Amino acid sequence: MQRTSVRRGLITTAALGLALTSAPAVAHAHHTPNTNAPVKVTLTVQGPDGLLFKGKIRTKGHVVTTATGGTHRCDGTNGGAQPTAVPTPTAALDDAARKRHFTWDGTWYASFDDYSVDTIKNVGGGGVAYWNISVNGTSTPVGGCQFKLKAGDKVAFTWTAF
Repeated sequence: MQRTSVRRGLITTAALGLALTSAPAVAHAHHTPNTNAPVKVTLTVQGPDGLLFKGKIRTKGHVVTTATGGTHRCDGTNGGAQPTAVPTPTAALDDAARKRHFTWDGTWYASFDDYSVDTIKNVGGGGVAYWNISVNGTSTPVGGCQFKLKAGDKVAFTWTAF
């Protein structure tokens, strides 16, 4: 009788120990949503003489290539801004340019880990203006490859004189 009781105690202890050992893994095993899922945003490009582009665009963070700046990621992880890839304003501009057949160019600044948009549809600042990036009417506090977009955002690239 005592052997049976000891055996049951050992089995119960082993089962409880096994359950407790695996509990943290189960407790933390949750699905992380895809933070770089494509989103649909409205993109507007306003030049010095009026509207250059306006339309809805589906975008997500991705690698971008410009003639001047070369090829670099533009997915929100730039400069450590986001922990995982996300849709960004410059990626949205790049997607719109490819899908709607217009050009843009930007210089890559390694120190910022981001592009500076220099020209859109052959319109540049020429030292007297720059392309301001805003989302929902507010200038982005970080570069266009660092700011996280959400579905429905209104993204604007606006030619802005100094």
